[in-house]
Amino acid sequence: MGAEYKNFGDFYPFYLAEHSNRTCRRLHFLGTLSALLLLIYVIATASWMWIWLALIAGYGFAWIGHFVFEKNRPATFQYPFYSLAGDFVMFKDILTGKIRF
Repeated sequence: MGAEYKNFGDFYPFYLAEHSNRTCRRLHFLGTLSALLLLIYVIATASWMWIWLALIAGYGFAWIGHFVFEKNRPATFQYPFYSLAGDFVMFKDILTGKIRF
């Protein structure tokens, strides 16, 4: 069992360390972007039967990044909520240039 994090601020440095591989970060970014675009489509068209594609896109790209390039276990398995928050914060940090794409 890993460390127990009391808040997201303590967790995020660990999250970033688990995403040190640039290809993994890029795949996370593409997965998050794809998931967001699919969610927008699902909501805009009320095509609720396609919502599962957003999950597949988001997690699929991210897990390929971890298992193939980062060679670690996704934090989602141990910290699902902090990890999801980390995905969106890292996405924002990449968009704003705080983290290199």
